[in-house]
Amino acid sequence: QVQLVESGGGLVQAGGSLRLSCAASGRTFTNYAMGWFRQAPGKEREFVAAINWSATSTYYADSVKGRFTISRDNAKTTVYLQMNSLKPEDTAVYYCAAKAFFFSASSKEYDYWGQGTQVTVSS
Repeated sequence: QVQLVESGGGLVQAGGSLRLSCAASGRTFTNYAMGWFRQAPGKEREFVAAINWSATSTYYADSVKGRFTISRDNAKTTVYLQMNSLKPEDTAVYYCAAKAFFFSASSKEYDYWGQGTQVTVSS
């Protein structure tokens, strides 16, 4: 089992920044690729970003490319999502997830999920 706990969400004005954190515990952190997903009210959960176990490879949704940065600190068993130039359409509950071996943009392939953290961007 892997337990994931997100933090860092909140209310921010358009153009502002937030950094989300996801602390992992349980099984060996480096066995897992990590992803961030988000879900807005009335919409399906969508992929945001992912990172491989060694932090040498990342992947982003087109909607956040150039604005968001995913990173991980394996010594701290934590993955981060730095969000800059936030837009009202970024408002959602953000979830981190863990997947054995290779990362994916498909939520169905992730094995473990956090409880989510709310991000609200005001215009």
